[in-house]
Amino acid sequence: MGLKLTDEEKEMLEGKHGKATQKAIEIITTLGEIYGAGRLIPVTSVQIAGVSYHNLGEAGLEYLSEMAVDGRARVLTTLNPAGMDMLEWKKHGISEDFAENQQRVVDAFEKMGVVTTCTCTPYLIGNLPHYGEHIAWAESSAVCFSNSVIGARTNREGGPSALASSLTGRTAEYGFHLEKNRQAQVGYEIRAKLQNTDDFGLLGKAIGDRTSKQIPYITGVAHATTDQLRSFCASIATYGGVALFHMEGITPNRTAVPDITESVTDDDLDKARSELDDEAAEIDFISVGCPHASIGDVARIAEMLDGKQVSEGKTVWITTAKPTKDVAIKMGYYDKIEKAGAYLVSDACCAVAPLEGRFKGLMTDSAKACFYARGKNKFDIKIRTVEECIKEALS
Repeated sequence: MGLKLTDEEKEMLEGKHGKATQKAIEIITTLGEIYGAGRLIPVTSVQIAGVSYHNLGEAGLEYLSEMAVDGRARVLTTLNPAGMDMLEWKKHGISEDFAENQQRVVDAFEKMGVVTTCTCTPYLIGNLPHYGEHIAWAESSAVCFSNSVIGARTNREGGPSALASSLTGRTAEYGFHLEKNRQAQVGYEIRAKLQNTDDFGLLGKAIGDRTSKQIPYITGVAHATTDQLRSFCASIATYGGVALFHMEGITPNRTAVPDITESVTDDDLDKARSELDDEAAEIDFISVGCPHASIGDVARIAEMLDGKQVSEGKTVWITTAKPTKDVAIKMGYYDKIEKAGAYLVSDACCAVAPLEGRFKGLMTDSAKACFYARGKNKFDIKIRTVEECIKEALS
């Protein structure tokens, strides 16, 4: 059948809307042809990954600089975390050389009209699509959250394809944009006790390890907060490549229930924890906020740290979005955290900051953070509740 383009899309392809837009529409039409799309569709929201200079390097920055010559965002577009807090990087041990290069990356996006709020939880800071809305997001945990918890529609975009959608306001209609591709394929009955964000992270790992990009239908979860679902989405996306799940009674999408259902028990969660825990881990780094902490998280941690002091030899990062940090400053949470010797770090996270060689062992409540700490930064790891993480920081 082939890909049918509107007159405006043809003009973009012919270069009548500038070189960057032409390159962007070429990326999108190529993806559409590869995946058998019949047309391009408008998107209302974009979220771009590949922002940390640590991951991009000079080649990535050169590409961004080229696109920024005449490329301009057509829809609301936000960014994934950078490699540092864009304002307070110096006190977090980031080098001047890295900071300069990271600023160049953010400047290129800003020139294109992208909102340079660097966060993996755009839905908490104003980039919030509604049910059924077509979007183009790249961060795996946010893709999973938007598809599943919100019920918006997005494929897991790469950095270049998400930027291409921003500059054109379009994506190709394939994958999760089509209802037929959003049906559950495998069932899981949860018989495990779920209380904290680390439990939901372990559940995501337990299901993700078994699932491998299939769409799970999950029963047996009686209640889940936004923070717990945020943790689950990050984990199941990291360990299973899952971009969409259905959780009975919790998420809004409707689907047929798969015939075959497997059980997930407390033993499965214990196994997941044992696989993440390094028994001999010497903890000198504690990080909470992967994905980025909500204002509720920050408030609770501020109360835990109020009037106390982080132990010598330990570094504590609470990572969040800049708008959340601004609210935390207004509410006095920032002062409580920083006076205790911990850091409220915006824009960045422990997964994309240049941290290799700086620490020996990480304690976190995030199964996703464990994956990157071990695989990328060669840290020993332990996964615990937020309360246990803060207790470790003070011990």
